[in-house]
Amino acid sequence: MNNKSQLFWHSLIAYPAILAASILGVSGNVLAAETTDLQIEPSSQFQIAQTTPTGDVNTQKLEQIQRYNDEGNNSLPQVTNVSQFSDVQSTDWAYEALSRVVEKYGCLQGYPDGTYRGKRALSRYEFAAGLNACLRQIEALIEAKGQNYVLKEDFEALQRLVEEFRTELATLGSRVDNLEGRTTFLEEHQFSTTTKLTGQAIFSYADSLDNKATPGIFGYGLYLGLNTSFNGQDLLYAELDAGNISSPINNYYNIIPNTFEGKQVPDTYDTANDLVLGVLYYTFPVGNAKFQIAAAGAVHSDYAETFNPYFQDFDAGNGALSTFASESSIYRIGSGAGASVHFDLNKIGISLGYLSGTANDPNAGGLFNGDYAALAQLELKLSDRFGLGLTYVRGNHAGDDAIFDELIGTGQANNPFANQGVLGVTDFNTNSYGIAANFSPSNKISLSGFVSFTDANADVGGVDYEGEVWSYGVGLALPDFGKEGNLLGIYVGVEPTLKGFTANGNAQNVVGGRDNAYHIEGFYKYQLTDNISITPGVIWLSSPGQNSNNDDAIIGTIRTTFSF
Repeated sequence: MNNKSQLFWHSLIAYPAILAASILGVSGNVLAAETTDLQIEPSSQFQIAQTTPTGDVNTQKLEQIQRYNDEGNNSLPQVTNVSQFSDVQSTDWAYEALSRVVEKYGCLQGYPDGTYRGKRALSRYEFAAGLNACLRQIEALIEAKGQNYVLKEDFEALQRLVEEFRTELATLGSRVDNLEGRTTFLEEHQFSTTTKLTGQAIFSYADSLDNKATPGIFGYGLYLGLNTSFNGQDLLYAELDAGNISSPINNYYNIIPNTFEGKQVPDTYDTANDLVLGVLYYTFPVGNAKFQIAAAGAVHSDYAETFNPYFQDFDAGNGALSTFASESSIYRIGSGAGASVHFDLNKIGISLGYLSGTANDPNAGGLFNGDYAALAQLELKLSDRFGLGLTYVRGNHAGDDAIFDELIGTGQANNPFANQGVLGVTDFNTNSYGIAANFSPSNKISLSGFVSFTDANADVGGVDYEGEVWSYGVGLALPDFGKEGNLLGIYVGVEPTLKGFTANGNAQNVVGGRDNAYHIEGFYKYQLTDNISITPGVIWLSSPGQNSNNDDAIIGTIRTTFSF
């Protein structure tokens, strides 16, 4: 409290010092003890209450206050004109004195239907509550505008009112203190275990626009998320998936073996119409760190920043059309069960994670000796509009497994050793390095991009085989383009491509070609309603299968998303 406010209260307590202390927050129990023997008899000037308490005074006071609280517990608009309180006698001195103060400073609150809900002439305790509210309002005015804002005659009137209603004010102070304590306790303990259902249904039509002999396909994806929190800060997430969408690029498999270019996000949930558990993890905070323990279906982008806003498509129905444009290829290395932690250190973030695809299978090496990918990432938030991430991933893969889980890239890039016909590879390891950045010069423009390099190594019969895989891309997003909620996106890049292969350091020809597998994508999400969007788009693949002798592939699609 500042000096001006203190001066106001000191002026009031010049008459009843002990009473004013109760208004400033001193325990009402102390003042009640000092006034136990005090008998309040209304004077001829104070015919505000029709009766005075008898018997156990404090008990009756509290019961009366509780009745008024019960009667007025419904929230209603406020009015500040004393003359609107029809159940207050306008001839009383206290009414007239408080009326003058209220009309000048607008400090009394009531109900808009003209009553104070007492069902009788305003009682002394109701009046004391109004007086207390008025005193607090005037205190705030003094703090804001200075002591001279309140006239001397108004000070004197308030001093006399405080003197006349000192017992009621003390009782109210004690009651309010108790209620505030109970309210605080309830607010701190009000959370109960809550589960919220979120979901998304996707209808997708796609066709290979450059191959008229290939029919278009129509399919769906359904994702149901159960979000459960036990304390309001943690999250147990379980996702049920079903779908039957397959990418039109499959129609090219007869001429482009084992390519995963142009794969669309909903394709990753093709379950042949079975409802399956796709994701299960639990996250919880500890200080400035957020931990995640995953039992199934986790990916690195669950906990690590991808620096690809608007294109990043966590739910398969609102971001980019393809898995390639959704995020850097480095985040596609590894998935399954494991643990992670993200540290938020103001402008610096650190993400560490470990995921295994064979965690539940001892025959495949279990959690630590089978397929796994360990990620470390440094995140720099250089400003509110620019961010940069540096990423490293160490992976271990079975001999016939795909580095990128068959979600993006050419067949050669997903397993260089199988592509080159190297026999006897039981397992191989990868070291991947990536950089990603995002820049948003305004709320209507976002630029993002990444570069990723993977070094794959296998040792077979004393021969050290090594494959080099490159990938990069850049995207332009225009949020709210044409309408709030809409999104125009353009993404250009090279899907993971095997650019080099050596045996004991000697360069080898890359089987199938080593040309850049270009990916060009454009889409426009139109938000029909808060819950429904339609996204037409085109994906153009140049030199698919990383071979320029292959015909380009052009995929057209229309995605309709229902979110709930």
